[in-house]
Amino acid sequence: MPLIRNISDTARWAAVFRAQETERKDALFRDPLARKLAGDRGEQIAAAMKMHQRNAWSWVMRTYLVDQYIARGLGAGVDTILNLAAGLDARPYRMEIPRTLRWIEVDLPELLAYKEEILAGETPRCALQRVALDLSDVAKRRALFAQIGASARKVLVLSEGLLVYLSADDVGELATDLARQPSFHYWAFDIVSPGLLEMLRRQGGGAELAQAGAPFKFAPAEGPAFFARYGWRPADVQSTFKAAARTRRLPWSLRIFSFFPESNGAQGKRPWSGICLMERA
Repeated sequence: MPLIRNISDTARWAAVFRAQETERKDALFRDPLARKLAGDRGEQIAAAMKMHQRNAWSWVMRTYLVDQYIARGLGAGVDTILNLAAGLDARPYRMEIPRTLRWIEVDLPELLAYKEEILAGETPRCALQRVALDLSDVAKRRALFAQIGASARKVLVLSEGLLVYLSADDVGELATDLARQPSFHYWAFDIVSPGLLEMLRRQGGGAELAQAGAPFKFAPAEGPAFFARYGWRPADVQSTFKAAARTRRLPWSLRIFSFFPESNGAQGKRPWSGICLMERA
């Protein structure tokens, strides 16, 4: 059996890093369901991917920074969170969120069925809804966005760990679809530079993911500015590297590089990953 069978296996993999952070005494967040959700399959993948184990801080920062953007959105009056490619995220069960918040998770049917089985008996802290949908089905995706957009006042969209698997054209089309909904005010996601994309393809499981039909694709040369032509502007962009340095998650061998000036725009060949909070232009 291949190490990674399909894109859904990456959700189990990501859960391992949330579990590892949770088990630290100085954890930046606590996700008590992560280890259970990852399962043996997630542990096997994480153990085999040596580059990612050495750089676990980048996975931790992604969760940590998106958590911050969610809190920021709630403070700004967000009443609905739309989590695209939600994977095995357990935020509705672990975060301090209003009971009145509407949280909608969208992902592939098989993954959501697994998630519901593992979380049977657990109680979310808000109104949680799951929608089984292949986001590549553009017509159904647009219908869902229109339905949510019409019933919500202020939406924060999450697409954590999704965009890197899409082509630039597909990302542009998704961005346009989201911007069409006036109530979709914010959008949080992670992106990588062309330099980091090439590194991931060579050393970060790129071959395994390509064989599973989920190759790494999206790394805009212009960085977050890519989204301007699709109706989105940056409200905040944070380098995962700099965030890891601030929170003492960066390995000693890399800390000297944390003194370099911060740059969250176009990166070119420089390995860089960032978490972006966008708002409708």
